[in-house]
Amino acid sequence: MPPRKTSYVCLPCRASYKQPHPGRYDYDRVCPRCAAPLVHVGSAFAAPKRRDTSGWRTLSVLLRAGVRFHKSCCGGPGYRPRTLREVRERMAYAGATGEPFAQALVRRELP
Repeated sequence: MPPRKTSYVCLPCRASYKQPHPGRYDYDRVCPRCAAPLVHVGSAFAAPKRRDTSGWRTLSVLLRAGVRFHKSCCGGPGYRPRTLREVRERMAYAGATGEPFAQALVRRELP
C-alpha cells in the first residue's frame, strides 16, 4: 500500500506540495525553490492559484492563526474563510466578543 500523502505549503513561493505524511522519524521539510520551511496544512487542503494574491493572503492569515485543513470523521475540514472580507468580519467579531481569533475564523456563520 502506498504511503499516505498530505499537503505542505511555502507561503513566499505560493506553492503547495504533496508529501508523505509525517511519521515518527519526521524531518524538517523545506521548499525546493527557496529552501524556506514548509508549513504542514493537512490532507484536505486545496491551494489557491498562484496568481490569486487575495487567496494567498487569506491563507497566510489562517495559517498564522493556527488553522489547518485536516479531515474530520465526517468528511472535510469544515468551514474556512476564502476572502479577506470574511477574515475581517471574523476579526471584528473576535475583538468585540473576546472569542479566540482562531475559533472565530472557523465559525460558519456569525451571530
